[in-house]
Amino acid sequence: MQDVRAEVGRHWWVLAVRGACAILFGILAIVWPLITLLTLVILFGAFAIVSGVFTLIGAFRGDHPGDSKIWMIVSGVVGVLAGIVAWVWPGITALALLLLIAAYAVVIGVVEIVAAFRRRKATGETDWMYALSGVLAVIFGILLFVWPASGALALTWLIGIFAIVYGASLVYLAVRDRGVGHRGTAGSAAHAH
Repeated sequence: MQDVRAEVGRHWWVLAVRGACAILFGILAIVWPLITLLTLVILFGAFAIVSGVFTLIGAFRGDHPGDSKIWMIVSGVVGVLAGIVAWVWPGITALALLLLIAAYAVVIGVVEIVAAFRRRKATGETDWMYALSGVLAVIFGILLFVWPASGALALTWLIGIFAIVYGASLVYLAVRDRGVGHRGTAGSAAHAH
């Protein structure tokens, strides 16, 4: 189990990059709430692609041991595909963008919740912060589905707030995982002596 924790801790930076990208996207959406829909589509596409790529990197480097690796691959592919769809069809309507973001949030949230509980098989512990970030994503997606097109300004603020909260939870996880990795490495070295 120490080896799994050390492996998770070595790749803490993947979560940190994903979190930083989400926070940056959220800040831009709030600071420039009157940006055009095209700009919002481009920003969302960039966020989804970067997040997806780093999720895939994390999956293939072993950030999420056990069966959760498959879920992380699915999450990464969904992110990249959502970003590509946003870039290939940048002229989509506000409602279509809203539905794309809502679907992305729900799928990513469900994948993160499943990965948090699957991680339990590998480490013996459920990653509640990772599950919480997934729950936040699902709630955000459902809210977008329930109240579509409440106005472009409200939409950008809602997206910005979600991205900042979601990104902050990923940064917190990264910092925590970094500490787990250091403790796991120290524990492994102590057992070797």
